[in-house]
Amino acid sequence: MHVVIAGCGRVGSDLTVSLSQQGHTISVVDKNPQAFERLPPGFEGQTLVGLVFDRETLEAAGIREAGAFVAVTNGDNSNIVSARIAREHYGIDKVVARIYDPRRAEIYRRLGIPTVATVQWASAEIRDLLFHGIEHQELAIGDGEMVLLRLDIPEGLAGRPVSDLGEPGDALVVALDRMGKASIPGDGATFQNGDIAHVIVRREAIDALRHRLTHPVEH
Repeated sequence: MHVVIAGCGRVGSDLTVSLSQQGHTISVVDKNPQAFERLPPGFEGQTLVGLVFDRETLEAAGIREAGAFVAVTNGDNSNIVSARIAREHYGIDKVVARIYDPRRAEIYRRLGIPTVATVQWASAEIRDLLFHGIEHQELAIGDGEMVLLRLDIPEGLAGRPVSDLGEPGDALVVALDRMGKASIPGDGATFQNGDIAHVIVRREAIDALRHRLTHPVEH
């Protein structure tokens, strides 16, 4: 998949490298040419100097062919304007914007643009949003060793027990959102297409949860 990344700071550069290593083609845009010094020698993706909300720059970055757009500059306005252009003008489904102001973040979530917080989020969480349908919520429990995740249940889990995503001591499905109505799943509850699950999980067990999303438990 082709991914356009707006901003080559700490998160943007880390995301650029990790997605490149996974075989995706990357174009990264930053107004500061020195920002690209964060990329490793031999980086084979495209780097462009320019404004991330400039359409000529975005088109030079291949946004018409992109499957995802990530805005992680250090400015809320640049991130949300470029994210809205990617979503509304170019029709990209997978769009993520980093927003520093939590009040504004909620507004843009309602517009269908997932947002990430500067301190709590890193490139691994953005990859979860792009490829696994996992959205890390702002709630953290204790000193952050447990977190609340919002999961778009994949078609492969339709008809499977909700308990398949749980693991004693590591993960627990605490609520289901089905067609806009929330419920607490009881014993024997099963997933349906379109379900959204809210899961409390130990941070160190997130990898195992990702695996269960793509490799259902054999009964």
